[in-house]
Amino acid sequence: MIKNIFSQILDRKRKAMAQLRADPASQNFRECALEVRKNAKPNRLLRALTSDSPRLKIIAEFKRRSPSAGIIRDDLSASQVAHCYKRGGACAISVLTDHDYFGGFIDDLITIRSNTDLPLLRKDFTIDPIQIYQAAAAGADAVLLIAAALDDSSLGELRKIAEDELGLDALVEVHTSEELRRALNGGLQSPDALLRLRKLGFRGFLIGEALMRASNPETALRNLIAAAEDREVALPATRQP
Repeated sequence: MIKNIFSQILDRKRKAMAQLRADPASQNFRECALEVRKNAKPNRLLRALTSDSPRLKIIAEFKRRSPSAGIIRDDLSASQVAHCYKRGGACAISVLTDHDYFGGFIDDLITIRSNTDLPLLRKDFTIDPIQIYQAAAAGADAVLLIAAALDDSSLGELRKIAEDELGLDALVEVHTSEELRRALNGGLQSPDALLRLRKLGFRGFLIGEALMRASNPETALRNLIAAAEDREVALPATRQP
């Protein structure tokens, strides 16, 4: 079922990209992207995730709906969520821009960019260079590349455009079938889950649905970070032999 939905999304995305390329306005995306990135700091997402700060590094996600969950939250504007996540302690914001399956728009990225200075990740099914240029022109600092959606040649080309030409971070999603099943069936929603992963060496986390479902995303994010950090401090020291 998951594979079928993924294939449907990619088929729809290929058609959408053909339509976008036929739009004369799209011919300006590269030029606009280069202009926007000319004075922009590179690798902002990577630096946010690998900073020396002891705080948990949370990429908080703006997502209205998904094929599996249906409508998650449709009463908060992109600008409201941007401010909530900033105040709540996020180190970056992930913005779902796929419209057909996730209810997002590229304008959401533009709106959030105008309301926060946090690094922004454009999360979409990126299969065409034009999407990279569009993301940069809209203010993204990073783009998601799903390995399962791309062959080696396409993945290499898109990474080169993002990283080398534009100074964006390319967040590459890789997984086994079992990891994919667990990821889609679950999610990071509890402080204990965050703490378990942090003990394994993970430094940054992307959290979407749990925050979007909360009545107050800012408070939910604050509480999640605080609770995880409190549990970490409370752990007894490991005894040495």
